[in-house]
Amino acid sequence: MCTVVVEVRPGESTRVLAVRDEDPERPWDGPGEWWPTSRPEVIGVRDRRANGAWLALAQDPGRLGVILNRAPATGAFAGAAPTESRGGLVLDAVSGRVVPDQPRTGPFNLVEVSAEATHVTSWDGLTLRRETLSPGVHMIAHHLVDDTHTARIERWLPEFTAAAELSSDGDWQSRWLAVLERSAQLGPEDDRAIIRDNTVHGYPTLSLLVCLAEVRENGVGLTSANLTEPGRWNTPVFSPA
Repeated sequence: MCTVVVEVRPGESTRVLAVRDEDPERPWDGPGEWWPTSRPEVIGVRDRRANGAWLALAQDPGRLGVILNRAPATGAFAGAAPTESRGGLVLDAVSGRVVPDQPRTGPFNLVEVSAEATHVTSWDGLTLRRETLSPGVHMIAHHLVDDTHTARIERWLPEFTAAAELSSDGDWQSRWLAVLERSAQLGPEDDRAIIRDNTVHGYPTLSLLVCLAEVRENGVGLTSANLTEPGRWNTPVFSPA
């Protein structure tokens, strides 16, 4: 139940905030060059078990991809279970490859950012949908883009939008992080929370990592911070990738 916030700014950089929710027992690695033979141009957050990426980027041209799980449609996978990892789609996206019409993965929302446009490809196990985001601030979780039926989007999208309107090139990260910190005051089990403890909702995942990225035509700047206590804010320390 990850969360991504994107500000699409035509003719300028695109800004991204991504919060990763995962089972703390599933091994992973922070941003790095984890695929030197097969993907020498890619830096990403690696899932060790499947060797895919939750978030990945490539430089010149600047591309960034990040994936979020979503709920399956009723009747999805009635014939056969998914056979491939969603993390491979992220690596393909930053290498310029298009998602197939019938992915062999579980359901997802794939956010793909370049200097030209930002797309969200959604797969619910039955239907593939591809959407180009309009200029402005958008928020994605486990349903559709800007879906106000998702409690955290209904609560926090207006605040991220207001923070973006006040931001300059030098302080957009601090303004967005201030919104994220305010959201953590709700408590991780609150369904409006962005920093989450999903165990109370029946899932083994907690918020583990926060990434901030700025995507330009000639490259991507990325900074990230592990949450020292899963599912809690704890004033994380950010480092560039």
